[in-house]
Amino acid sequence: MTERLDPAKVALVVFDMLECYRPRIEQAGALEPIRELIGHCRRHRVPICYARADHRPDGADANRTLTDTDEGFIPWGPEGQRFGFAHPPESMAVLAEFAPQPGDYDVPKHRWSAFHQTHLDLSLRSRGVDTIALVGGSTHVGIASTAFAARDLDYQVIVVSDGLTGYERQRRFFIEHVFPRMCRVRTVGQVAAALDAGAA
Repeated sequence: MTERLDPAKVALVVFDMLECYRPRIEQAGALEPIRELIGHCRRHRVPICYARADHRPDGADANRTLTDTDEGFIPWGPEGQRFGFAHPPESMAVLAEFAPQPGDYDVPKHRWSAFHQTHLDLSLRSRGVDTIALVGGSTHVGIASTAFAARDLDYQVIVVSDGLTGYERQRRFFIEHVFPRMCRVRTVGQVAAALDAGAA
């Protein structure tokens, strides 16, 4: 039986697909699948929500949680942990290929979860959305944090496996051993087919 998704109750959350991360996005092979899914969602009038890192250039609003390693899992050196966000403002734009439109949702975020102190939850509930499809990355950071938050807010969550970025080992582990226990894992093709079925 074909899975069905009612387009009126679904939103696509595109997480941190920014120019500063372009090399990682292209390396993961996620750019084209995400662009395809965005196009399919637009045809069904599914809202597109661009959750994007939004930090002061001076790093004054950066998270100060102490960690053992940097984002590449390399232990901090003798100089200790560095805080801040070193990307120039112009590199924080959503990838041009995704062509954000006036009706889309811009969701600036200051922490890993797209729900933490943003307008995302209110915006979705205001239009009757109860299901989010998640793409972007990094899988083990922002996608995982947003998926856990969405589940705790009682949303249905679909993680789109071929639209994810991040280190291959962590990405595969979450797709195979974490997300199936907490939500649904589907491909772009499967989500597109479910939207088609739900709209029929």
